[in-house]
Amino acid sequence: MSDLCRPDPITLDAPPLTLRPWQEDYATALCEAAQESLQSVGRWLPWCHAGYGMADALKWIAFSRHGWQKGEHYTFAVFDARDRLIGDVGLNQLDGHNLRANLGYWLRPSATGKEYAALAGRVLTAFGFETLGLRRIEIVAAVGNHASQRTAERIGAQREGVARQRIVMHGQSDDAVVYGLLPGDLA
Repeated sequence: MSDLCRPDPITLDAPPLTLRPWQEDYATALCEAAQESLQSVGRWLPWCHAGYGMADALKWIAFSRHGWQKGEHYTFAVFDARDRLIGDVGLNQLDGHNLRANLGYWLRPSATGKEYAALAGRVLTAFGFETLGLRRIEIVAAVGNHASQRTAERIGAQREGVARQRIVMHGQSDDAVVYGLLPGDLA
């Protein structure tokens, strides 16, 4: 039995960003963002591949919407001040018994360097603690993914160590840095 709250889909404002639950009409923009991100995001996240198209985008959006309905994960499309889709941020691997989740994020390359990922991550972390009732949020980044590690630190996460063969990327097991966030870390 889960002790987590199960909210209805909501929009989170984090000026200059807006985080919105995924909708089908974002599919074209998601395809464009994924294609722009092949060299950066695709290196670390296998879903971002050269053949990424509308079917993939619609499948992701349906998965995201289903996750909200079931209380299994909470994923948001991230939009900038010009209302351009720039990435995604989400809480997944929810553990209602231990009141913890994993925080994941990615941005298209043209939106990096502005600390948008850290801002979106902080807002979603606050949502996790305040709305869902989480007590711990983890960020797991491949040892070589220094950009994701810097973002985790900018969010306020504490580096806790390296977990051997913690993740699988492109069919290979890889070590990952594990970060932890507790409610007091956001202060």
